[in-house]
Amino acid sequence: MDLHTAGHRRGVAAAPHAAAAEAGRAVLAEGGNALEAMVAMAATIAAVYPHMTHLGGDGFWLVHEPSGRVRAIQAAGRTGSRATIDLYREHGHETVPTRGPLAALTVPGAVDGWATALEAAHALGGRLPLPVLLAPAIRAAGDGYTVSPSQAALTAEKLAELKDAPGFAEVFLAEGKAPEPGATMRQEALAATLDHLAAEGLDDFYRGDVGREIAADLDRIGSPVTRADLERRHATVAAPLSAALSVGTVFNTPPPTQGLASLIILALFDRMRVSEPDGFEHVHGLVEATKRAFRVRDRAICDPDHVPAPPESFLAEKVLAAELQRIDPRRAAPWPQAAEKGDTIWMGAADASGLVVSYIQSIYWEFGSGCVLPRTGVLMQNRGASFSLERKVLRALAPGRLPFHTLNPALARLNDGRVIAYGTMGGDGQPQTQAAVFTRHVMFRQPLADAIDAPRWLLGRTWGAAQDNLRLEAGFSDALVDRLLSAGHDVEVLPERHTVTMGHAGAVVMHPNGAIEGAHDPRADGGAAGV
Repeated sequence: MDLHTAGHRRGVAAAPHAAAAEAGRAVLAEGGNALEAMVAMAATIAAVYPHMTHLGGDGFWLVHEPSGRVRAIQAAGRTGSRATIDLYREHGHETVPTRGPLAALTVPGAVDGWATALEAAHALGGRLPLPVLLAPAIRAAGDGYTVSPSQAALTAEKLAELKDAPGFAEVFLAEGKAPEPGATMRQEALAATLDHLAAEGLDDFYRGDVGREIAADLDRIGSPVTRADLERRHATVAAPLSAALSVGTVFNTPPPTQGLASLIILALFDRMRVSEPDGFEHVHGLVEATKRAFRVRDRAICDPDHVPAPPESFLAEKVLAAELQRIDPRRAAPWPQAAEKGDTIWMGAADASGLVVSYIQSIYWEFGSGCVLPRTGVLMQNRGASFSLERKVLRALAPGRLPFHTLNPALARLNDGRVIAYGTMGGDGQPQTQAAVFTRHVMFRQPLADAIDAPRWLLGRTWGAAQDNLRLEAGFSDALVDRLLSAGHDVEVLPERHTVTMGHAGAVVMHPNGAIEGAHDPRADGGAAGV
């Protein structure tokens, strides 16, 4: 599987695992469109990359239609009807737990998003049957898949907190231990579930036999999610947020995602008029824009029914100008603040009709809640850990609420006629990596593969880190590091040239001449494939 592919005419798919990219390529080769390809990829990635995503998680889509219209599909699950602050206090919790049954407190939304995407796919001429789309995932889960280095490493690293979660050891451990890279693992119950959904339809996941089995297992382990909660689940189609830049228009998803933060970062940086990549003005400018954007995000983004102000108001010219004035072009602003972690996958697809898809799917932390439902093989997310057990705060836990999401797929329509879908995994790192890739490729015209491969940075706490500092991959110049230190940044240079700490980025590009290009991160286990 190539990390980069260019010059294709019928379609391109990019994913962090080669099997998912191949599933998308095969659908495009069969005449399927980019939305159909993405559903095949979304199912396959759950079967082969379960530490990052699964059917028990959520998903968000940005879809650029051939007409030029951009729409967002919001497939996030609400908290269960039993998920009250009192329940968690009665169990002795001061915060929402991150593992175990009480961490599995939100309805999985991803599969409903697949269904909504397929409705859109059919309206745009898609005709491939669901059994064809789910076949690669069914084979991988049932016949076996090869354990990736990242799955092996994260299983070993998080074994102590995952091994006792209901169902985890039976599916994801080998004789009670983390599997070795290259080992073959199966998710047989998941394969059976996918096979059943292929025959009966995706709605069965919520309101049919599969939904009944999911609800029974959730009740048995003590999750706050009920069958009625599953039956009420519906993805929504929304207008995306957008920001006008000098190079074109960038789009992202509205609340409950942090898409607003990603847009603010690019809007502020665009107004700085930086002319050269990877120098002090570039890195410092984006880091300082990130600080401003995260402050807005943390006081404004929550369940969309409870946001304190319209998200688009923060993208108004007057507001952006005021935020830009608060950025010192020579000195670092005080930091840190609380950071969000998360494991996620981003995937992209485009086809010859002009349909371009940016998709992100997640179970939040690595392996989510750790709870695997035995009758269906569904691994439940722990997205509800982003709620607070304090009653009067912005993200207070209550039944039926949408949790804050770090997920945010990105898309841009450029003045030169290109359409780009791009994104990454990585919690708080998502807006930062998006900004690094976008500015390098679009504003500074670096080749796509080079923009993704180049060394990256991350402001904020990551797995096991004790500081909310500014981490840089090896590869930046000593002069840049010295300049950042002199400006007051708390810099740590990592020894690795490529590290998973910086996320798994990817992009697909539709060129105005009809050529389609795709690339994915050397930090991941995937690539891009086209026809």
